[in-house]
Amino acid sequence: MGRVGGPCRSPGQGTPLPHRGHEPGRRPRLRSGTIGIGTLNESSLHAGLKAALSLPGDEHEVELGGFVIDIRRGTQLIEIQTVSFAAMARKLDRLLAEHPIRLVHPIAVETWLVKPGAKARRSPRRNDIHALFDELVSMPTLLDHPNLAIEVVLVTVERHQVPDPALRRGRGGWRTVDRRLREIRSHHRFDTVDDLRSFVPPGLPPVFTTRDLAGAAGITLDRAQKMAYCLRANEVFAVVGRDRAGYRYHLA
Repeated sequence: MGRVGGPCRSPGQGTPLPHRGHEPGRRPRLRSGTIGIGTLNESSLHAGLKAALSLPGDEHEVELGGFVIDIRRGTQLIEIQTVSFAAMARKLDRLLAEHPIRLVHPIAVETWLVKPGAKARRSPRRNDIHALFDELVSMPTLLDHPNLAIEVVLVTVERHQVPDPALRRGRGGWRTVDRRLREIRSHHRFDTVDDLRSFVPPGLPPVFTTRDLAGAAGITLDRAQKMAYCLRANEVFAVVGRDRAGYRYHLA
């Protein structure tokens, strides 16, 4: 596999991130990061997802190649990653060559804030499945590996918070100490690069910008830029030019 390189920055407005030399059929090598976590370090959200996804006969917290695997089901390894995909890079680099891995990533489409002595209230902040690109942008050609599948789980979570006067005013003086799974809404699996084409919204003009993409998909411009970068890296989008509005794309 070819190495993807150093940390990627979020794309600037209308500007794709530098393309890391991906070639068709070339498997990406992943960046170094932290190894797996054990039960002593996992959050309640991680533990809740592991319990919900487990089947009879599964093995949990299995040591393999110097790493700890969340779930082993026969020959398949199941890893639950609630935060950065980049933190999984070293583990994936070592294990993907010999083991099929299902990378499970939860996205909170609804969050309830739980504070001591107060009734839980729903956060105004929402997310949707397009938040996958917030993580995929760090390793955009991840799905190019035949042994990897990504499963996005849309969930409702509880964010448990405690007062912390040391926090700056913009964070409201509350520190999150745990996230807990309240409900699983749906599962969405992506096995190949072609599966990412399901994100292409209808109604795009033949040549479009990230602003057009944001409007058609109903997402923010920042997320549309990340999406365009990932789809360009996987040869779903191709750049055809640039003008004052930024780079112009068409479907490859």
